[in-house]
Amino acid sequence: MNHRTKPLLLTALLCGLAYLLLHPPFQPIAEAQAAAGTVRSFASQHGPVQVETLTRGLENPWSLAFLPDGRMLVTERPGRLRLATASGRLGVPIKGLPAVRAEGQGGLLDVAIAPDYAQSSTVYFCYAEPRQGGNGTTLARAKLALTGETGSLQAVQVIFRQTPTVDSTHHYGCRIVFANDGTLWLTMGDRGSQREQAQNPANHIGKVVRLNRDGSVPTDNPYLSTQGAQPELWSIGHRNAQGAARHPTTGALWLTEHGPKGGDEVNAPKPGRNYGWPVITYGVNYSGSKVGDGLTEKQGLEQPLWQWTPSIAPSGLAFYDHSRFAAWRGSLFAGSLKFGFVSRLTLDGEKVLAEERLLEGLNQRIRDVRQGPDGALYLLTDDSDGAILRVTLATP
Repeated sequence: MNHRTKPLLLTALLCGLAYLLLHPPFQPIAEAQAAAGTVRSFASQHGPVQVETLTRGLENPWSLAFLPDGRMLVTERPGRLRLATASGRLGVPIKGLPAVRAEGQGGLLDVAIAPDYAQSSTVYFCYAEPRQGGNGTTLARAKLALTGETGSLQAVQVIFRQTPTVDSTHHYGCRIVFANDGTLWLTMGDRGSQREQAQNPANHIGKVVRLNRDGSVPTDNPYLSTQGAQPELWSIGHRNAQGAARHPTTGALWLTEHGPKGGDEVNAPKPGRNYGWPVITYGVNYSGSKVGDGLTEKQGLEQPLWQWTPSIAPSGLAFYDHSRFAAWRGSLFAGSLKFGFVSRLTLDGEKVLAEERLLEGLNQRIRDVRQGPDGALYLLTDDSDGAILRVTLATP
């Protein structure tokens, strides 16, 4: 270990300790570790909310995606992809995944079903890829061949790699969203140790990229004419967006982003815009010191549509546009890892009018939030014995 390596290692250890202190895992308690089939009730502004535990036994599940027949694909961060029936029964892991770096915040992360899945059987997945000199956020696609309650990935193809490679286990981003125009967005974090690079368009650190579904670059991407910029870029200045969803009416991309200590954000990134990290933020360093000059706004940098201070550690994100629960229609739902609730944001265009915190007292880290084909909300809990939860409103 040379004289330069020691300070970097100490910094990484201190950052990891600070993260654990600010985002502690919930202690297992009887209510939190509800068995499959258990139903709990929580109060809300629109009547009782019912939470059913469909299944347990998932190891740190990260993402959930629905197949056309109602079954679910679920990623487990250590590097497994599982198929679950609509009732929650789990199959054995699907074969054919590439190697992942399952350490720290890394591993197998997002999974998404191609819009033409019924014809193509194509799925996309994002993961921490081990590489020479470190690792990085990588996007791949494959054909999913199912047999009963298991299957395999075939013709696996990496279509994008975040560069540069970084030796870190933090801030991968890694959410995939399909746009209405045939392209897709991918979020990527600042890797924890590379925060200043989020302002540098010459790389993919702390950015959102926009790609064609084969990984090629759309001809109308906003940075194509910017000398020295990466052509895939859509927006810059992001810290770690681990929630992402497409607006059901406008088709716009919306994100939730982790701040440092405070300053978690909701953004709807526009092409070519700069969202400020780490030049502006409503948070501070984990030590309590200022981030940079301590600014919350600066000319040319975008303001968040909403921010949480103290941090809630936002994760999965979903718009609700189903007819089943009229009271929720048009709302934006975000999971909280730190406090274990689901935030329901009422919107007027891009203005957030109000927040309702649902499921307070559930005491489980919410990793993903999805609207199911039946109009229920489905949640994943981030735990070594993680669960799929089905959430319904008692009063339609």
